[in-house]
Amino acid sequence: MPYKALYNKYRPQTFDEVVGQKTIVRTLKNAIKNNKIAHAYLFSGPRGTGKTTMARLFAKALNCEQGLGEQCNECSNCVAIMEGHHPDVIEIDAASNNGVDQVRDLVDKIRYSPIKGSYKVYIIDEIHMMSSGAFNALLKTLEEPPDDVIFIMATTEPYKVLPTILSRCQRFNFSKIEDEDIKENLVKVLQSEGIEFEEDAVNAVASLADGGMRDALSILEQVVAYSNDHLTEEDVLTVFGLTSNYQKIELLKLIIDKDVSGVLSKLSDFLSAGIDIKRLNASLLDIMKDVLIYQRTKDPSLLVTLKENEASSIYSLLSSKEANEMINVLLKSQSEFKTVSNIRSLFELTLMQLCSIEEAEEKVIVKEVVKVEERVVEPKPEVKVEAPAPKPAPKAEDVPQFFSAPKEEKVVPAPKPHQEPPKEEVLVEEKQSNINAEAVNAGELSIEGESYVLDDDTLINIMVLGNVNKEERRILGKNWAELETLKGHPTIGGLATLLSQGRPFCLCEEALILNFNFDRLSKQANLKANQEAIAAITSQLLGRKVFVYAMNRLDCNRVYTKYTSLEQISKLPNRKEIVLNLPKGE
Repeated sequence: MPYKALYNKYRPQTFDEVVGQKTIVRTLKNAIKNNKIAHAYLFSGPRGTGKTTMARLFAKALNCEQGLGEQCNECSNCVAIMEGHHPDVIEIDAASNNGVDQVRDLVDKIRYSPIKGSYKVYIIDEIHMMSSGAFNALLKTLEEPPDDVIFIMATTEPYKVLPTILSRCQRFNFSKIEDEDIKENLVKVLQSEGIEFEEDAVNAVASLADGGMRDALSILEQVVAYSNDHLTEEDVLTVFGLTSNYQKIELLKLIIDKDVSGVLSKLSDFLSAGIDIKRLNASLLDIMKDVLIYQRTKDPSLLVTLKENEASSIYSLLSSKEANEMINVLLKSQSEFKTVSNIRSLFELTLMQLCSIEEAEEKVIVKEVVKVEERVVEPKPEVKVEAPAPKPAPKAEDVPQFFSAPKEEKVVPAPKPHQEPPKEEVLVEEKQSNINAEAVNAGELSIEGESYVLDDDTLINIMVLGNVNKEERRILGKNWAELETLKGHPTIGGLATLLSQGRPFCLCEEALILNFNFDRLSKQANLKANQEAIAAITSQLLGRKVFVYAMNRLDCNRVYTKYTSLEQISKLPNRKEIVLNLPKGE
């Protein structure tokens, strides 16, 4: 008998065997039980979470010879569906059948009645890969199919599916499977296969799977092949280039001890063993999160990554403030990995920052003590101290300027009953917009996708380089108001509406920072898919092309506060030495 991969061998054959997704299982079972079966379903979610499996189980429950809702796995219909050759359950890969002709051929065959079962079920995988023409060819049939035809579409990227398709479907969002559910299922598989295992090894496999049951079984199969039917944590770590908690804790203790040479030596050992730096950074974050939780609660049941004795061993060496500082440094490096070419150098610098956290705090404390002593100790009259010569005032052209400091939006109170509301100022001259809408290829704005992300250092560099050309800032501020008049435009109305809800905050030669009140608007403006249209319209408002970056109000306030703090202690970077490495493709 040919060998079957574990994820195929242990694929659920009934609704009750499905791992996780309890809400979806219950909804589908009730729909069948109450005979409220829709004509089209959309299953969306991460890979390996059971979308295609659930579609097959649904088809089986509709066509089982034992009755509607049954899954006997013994009748000819159930067996044929399990083996993938049932004439009424048609699985289509939209990645390779995404043209108009293929869809038209599918539509032509739909009018024929089921051959063997009660329902004809079309399972279309990766539906987002279909072309717009293929989607449109499917629309009418999808809306009003024959009574005995059901469509089940699966996708990992639902935002790429046309809204007209989404509106015709019942949508089920598959979530990542909880680690505990994955572990429980892995133990059943291992016991069924007669494989010895360590509990820590199962935990490591579940963690690597990242919420996908199929990934968990594939990882398990690979490690078992390496370890020769005996699963150990060491084997999992070796196969996938990971480190044990013990080794990561040893690294953290070297960091806390400020043993720089020991830290770099440990990192070198990790890299020689093929350890992935991004995963190591993420693992250190998970450990520090557990340490912080244990510091605050002393409750071992809340720990996810560490055991109680491990958390206690680190907790005793750190204060809460130091733990928070370490988390901030690790979070910053995690966000910067995607923008740098030399990950190793960045991580080495991160480790150096971690080693210097306590030293920096000690200096601040000493400085504060000195100030207190200067206030308490009365000066001796015979000692005269000359005040240092004042620093020369910076030249006007060296002072960065902003449109306005970020601030909270003020709510204007409503007029009292006996008062007339203030009249709006009426413009005598109505000027025509200077924006050429035809030159802006706006299209439909995206709401999800990959985004541009700038770190705080880059944002502060842009602020330091803030344009001192008052006339240019005045023109941009004046032209920005024109966006209000374009909200109803048939092609760029959506773009104008989005940008009009933000306001210019800082402008330099290469970049423009916008300030939005709401996080969802700033995120939409930073989507790579929207950048071309945003750059096109802002170049008309400004008269030249710049990279446009959006921030929400809270982040803008935070970065502005950081900027002013650095300015007060004369720690801002020298504007003549700044080189902006902005993302390409804007």
